[in-house]
Amino acid sequence: MSIKYMVIVFMAIGMSGAGPDPAHEKSVQEYRTKMEATLKSDAGWLTVAGLHWLKPGETSFGSDPKSGFVLPSGKAAAKGGVFKFDGKKVVLKVEPAAKILVNGKAFTEGALIDDGADKTPDLVTTGDLSMIVIERGGKFGIRLRDKSSKYRKEFTHRSWYPVKADYNVKGKFLPYAVAKKLRVPTVIEGVIEEHESPGEIEFQLAGATHRAQVLKAGEGQLWLIFRDRSSGKATYPAGRFLYGDLAKDGTVSFDFNKAYNPPCAYTPFATCPLPPRQNSLKVAVEAGELTYHLEP
Repeated sequence: MSIKYMVIVFMAIGMSGAGPDPAHEKSVQEYRTKMEATLKSDAGWLTVAGLHWLKPGETSFGSDPKSGFVLPSGKAAAKGGVFKFDGKKVVLKVEPAAKILVNGKAFTEGALIDDGADKTPDLVTTGDLSMIVIERGGKFGIRLRDKSSKYRKEFTHRSWYPVKADYNVKGKFLPYAVAKKLRVPTVIEGVIEEHESPGEIEFQLAGATHRAQVLKAGEGQLWLIFRDRSSGKATYPAGRFLYGDLAKDGTVSFDFNKAYNPPCAYTPFATCPLPPRQNSLKVAVEAGELTYHLEP
């Protein structure tokens, strides 16, 4: 991912206790409705039901309990095949009777494309189950999805603070010449992700000035991963995610009413990055999504 390094300077709007803006509140509510629909969809995080990190050599998979990567009983052939890993790429060899497809087509043996930067991973499917190869900081694994996973069946709903105008923040950015590469720890012990930081944000919130590192998520967007004094209490312990929009005129906006839980709040098999150390805000951000209690 190619990113320009920048500093973002923020000012908060509505911090003087401005009354509710019906258009703003409607926009936030529509965003939240869409977020819940996406989470509950066939491709949502609630369907992520397994993760197996590969070691060099062969890993068998199937519903047979003796498999290296055990798939849900009754949802896959006892012997599905093997993943062959040489430290750099993953080759899949399928058992002829396993009824496994890759990208919707019959498959016998071949290398699989992983989900690394700018790649579309190959999709391995059998019934309601699907698998892709993921790469995180040089480690490779197999991510399993199950359309009827327990996390999807037991999901209740997302919960949010009321919309508050005080947490809608605007500012502008000043680019640096060189991006900063970060090794970002994740919720999975020993798994490190590599990101590029476009700089730092500085903004006023609850009467104080705060600084935090940001990542650029895509064209015209910046990504903030943060914790605050509500984390582990009213909000998710590991922190929350928030995207901001970068306008052509150089202004940028972050609406903390849209701050949301990372995928690891809804499945134990996500590899969510953790906030950089300086992104622990010294205030309770009482806006955005509340915590979700995932049952083991």
